[in-house]
Amino acid sequence: MSRAEEDAPQAHEDSRRLPGPNRWFDRPAVVLDALGSAALDETTAAAWAQRVQRLCTALGWPAPQPRAHRHAGGLTLAFAAPEEALFTATEVNEWAWERSAADHGQLASEGRVLLQPASDDLAVLRPHFQRLAAAERSLPLQRLKAAAQARGLPLFDDDDCLSIGAGRGSASWPRAALPLPMDVPWARLHDVPTIVVTGSNGKTTTTRLLAAMAQAAGKVPGLCSTEGVWVGGALVARGDYAGPAGARAVLRHPGVEFAVLETARGGLLRRGLALRRADVAVITNVSADHLGEYGVHDVADIAQAKAVVLHAVAHAGLAVLNGGDDVLMAVAAPLAPATRLALFAAEHSHPRLAAHRAAGGSTCGGEQGRLLLCEDLGEGGRQTDLGAIDAMPLTLNGAARFNLENIAAAVLAANAAGLPLAAVQATLQAFGARPQDNAGRLERWAWRGATVLVDYAHNPDGLAQLLTVARALKPRRLGLLLGQAGNRDDAAIAELARTAAAFAPDRVVLKELPLMLRGRAPGNVTSLLAKALREAGMPDTQVQVEPDEEAAAISLLDWGQGGDVLVMPIHTGAVRQRLAEYLKLGSLPT
Repeated sequence: MSRAEEDAPQAHEDSRRLPGPNRWFDRPAVVLDALGSAALDETTAAAWAQRVQRLCTALGWPAPQPRAHRHAGGLTLAFAAPEEALFTATEVNEWAWERSAADHGQLASEGRVLLQPASDDLAVLRPHFQRLAAAERSLPLQRLKAAAQARGLPLFDDDDCLSIGAGRGSASWPRAALPLPMDVPWARLHDVPTIVVTGSNGKTTTTRLLAAMAQAAGKVPGLCSTEGVWVGGALVARGDYAGPAGARAVLRHPGVEFAVLETARGGLLRRGLALRRADVAVITNVSADHLGEYGVHDVADIAQAKAVVLHAVAHAGLAVLNGGDDVLMAVAAPLAPATRLALFAAEHSHPRLAAHRAAGGSTCGGEQGRLLLCEDLGEGGRQTDLGAIDAMPLTLNGAARFNLENIAAAVLAANAAGLPLAAVQATLQAFGARPQDNAGRLERWAWRGATVLVDYAHNPDGLAQLLTVARALKPRRLGLLLGQAGNRDDAAIAELARTAAAFAPDRVVLKELPLMLRGRAPGNVTSLLAKALREAGMPDTQVQVEPDEEAAAISLLDWGQGGDVLVMPIHTGAVRQRLAEYLKLGSLPT
């Protein structure tokens, strides 16, 4: 490609592989986000689908089932593709789109560059793409995949490594030095119990709670989340590992006996699900967040992205869903008949849970201050009282209603994965009593007579839940730290501020997040927040702007007095660690 071509606009914004189950298919696929006026034309999309179908047939590939998804941001084009030829399939996708758009004169007029063969002749195209696929295909890898599949063992591969089995029952090899099937120690390889957890809010708390339950049961848990990777309670890697890399890190670790995998929206949309099988898939809830990315433009789109995890339990295992979330249930219902299903909600009497119990399904929720678990209430079913909700530290004496949902989800998942109820119950009575149990998620600290709540609330729903808890504590004054990453649109940023204003805080300190501007100019996000607070009726005298998260947190602590509640959503791990030191010492840096 020439430098002029590199600088010229292309026909697509993004073209990527989806090696695992994904929003579009239960198997590997490729996806392209189209650009230009051609993305608005129905005829062009139809021509793209015809070209994909024709070329895939010529290459001898399985039916691609091309799908064109129109949304507020444009057009997304996906088709199912052979796992061993995904790089080649992305080239096929780009060729089909470029040729279809060019046919309608909708690329050249926009100065967009065509990079794929400018031909529709199968005699030219077939050998070209066959050469690409042959160069991509690894026969040693295909032999190992077939051998692992024949033995019912999971296999995970990436650009550097291949592993067979999971956790303590796994073995790994560099991609450059793969063994022959006869040299693999098959007898010692096996799977481990595995739970995947996704949702808009509560993922990390639910994941940590499940890992604590597994540890209480005498298992060595492996956990990945937005905070890092832990094995047996020890940190292995710090950072955001709520995607495929985190899942592989846990499932390849030789010490892991029980895997709990936080699975975020971004990884599901960029690469698909990292594993094909799990014992349990949990979806905590769905809410408006990260809209405008990867073809996701409303809450139903979010629910479809989260529901990808249900592919892992489509043939065995349990789907654990929030029965009180109407959008989630509407999207998940078509997938539920192929799975075993359990429902949770804050209220065990919720009509959807009651109907599910009547049909013999398992449920968990609160009733008259107690946490109840009902299992398969057909013949041989049982109901278990797991204790007083107010006595469970995660609920903050019942004020944190949202954590009751996380608890109920974890109970259903742990029970389905074979953890003894005694270990589950013991964990519920202890987990959350110490800030380190659930770092950055509803941490409660005493500060000079005030109460400080440290959390990760990052969207309007999460912030509303956190501020509801704060108001339940009956503060003399309410202080709030408020900020947002730059990859939300203006409307989402304003909605966060309106949510804050609805709880009438006495002071709001707006924080700049210099490492999370995501393309926005410094000061842009805080200006949008300040404007929305002002329009919601909050006086400028109660709003302060600080240049970074730590300075903002220190300022709010300095303002706090006895009887106040200070709500601090902290989004930077290093800042949270330093803040914890200040709170422990009871003093601020000079």
